[in-house]
Amino acid sequence: MSTPAAGTAESAGIDVLLAAGRPRSRAGAFAASATFGRRAMLKIKHDPKQIVDSVAIPILFTVLFTYLFGGAISGSTGDYLEILLPGTLSMSIAIVTMYGGARLAQDVTTGAFDRFRVLPVWRGAFVLGGLLSDAARYLFASAIVVVLGLVMGYRPAGGVPGVLAAVALIAAFGVSLSLLWAAVALLVRDPAVVISIANVVLMPLSFASNIFVEPETMPGWLQAFVDVNPLSHVATAARGLMNDVGGTGDSLAWSLVAIAALTAVCAPLTLYLYGRQS
Repeated sequence: MSTPAAGTAESAGIDVLLAAGRPRSRAGAFAASATFGRRAMLKIKHDPKQIVDSVAIPILFTVLFTYLFGGAISGSTGDYLEILLPGTLSMSIAIVTMYGGARLAQDVTTGAFDRFRVLPVWRGAFVLGGLLSDAARYLFASAIVVVLGLVMGYRPAGGVPGVLAAVALIAAFGVSLSLLWAAVALLVRDPAVVISIANVVLMPLSFASNIFVEPETMPGWLQAFVDVNPLSHVATAARGLMNDVGGTGDSLAWSLVAIAALTAVCAPLTLYLYGRQS
C-alpha cells in the first residue's frame, strides 16, 4: 500500500510529463523570421562560397581598379579612391544579392521549402528571415570595403555619419534587389538559372554606369542609359554622403524611389509566389 508521500511524488511526476506534452504557443512573426535568418547564416558554414564572394568581390574590384586606373583617370590613386570606393561598394553589394535568390531556389529543390511551408508560423517569416541574413552579409561586406579604403588612404570627408548613411542606403538597395531575386527563384526554382539571370541583369548595370569613369567620356546613347541606371544614382548618392559633396540630392531621391518601387512590387509578388508553391 503506497504512502501519501509516494502518491504525491508520483502525481507531481505525471504533472510534469503532461505539462511537457502541452502544445506550445505559436511563434510570433519576428521570432520566426529571426529563426529563419539564423538558419540562413548557419548555412554559410556548409556553403562558404556565399561569404567568400561577399568579401572577395568588393576587395578585388576596389584594389584592382584603384591601382590599375587611379593614376590614368584621376592623376593619383588617392583622388580616384574617393570616386571609386563608394561606387565599387554599391556594385559589389548589388552583385552578391544574387546568392540570396540562389539559396531560396536551392531550398525549393531540396524539399526543405515544403517542410517550412507547413509550419504553424507566419508564412512570410521564411522570406523575411532570408532577407535579414542577406542584410547582415551586406553590412559585413560594406565594413570590409570601408576598412580596406581606410588602409589604402581613403579619408571620407563626410565622417562617420556620412559613411553610415551611405552604407544604410546601399544595404537597403541590396535588400530590395534580394526581393527581386527571391521572386525569380520561386519562378524558375533552379539556383544556376537564378544566378545566370542575375548576371545578365547586373553586369550591364554595373559596368554601364558612372562607377568607374565620368559619363561625359561616353557616347551619347550610353550616357542616356547611365543617366537612368539606378545603380549610377545609388553610387552618386553614396559618394555625396561619404565625401560630403553637395548637389547629389537628386540621386539620393531617385535611389530611394528605386528602392521603394522594387520593394512595393517584389515584396507582395514574392509572398504571392511563396503561397502558391505546391
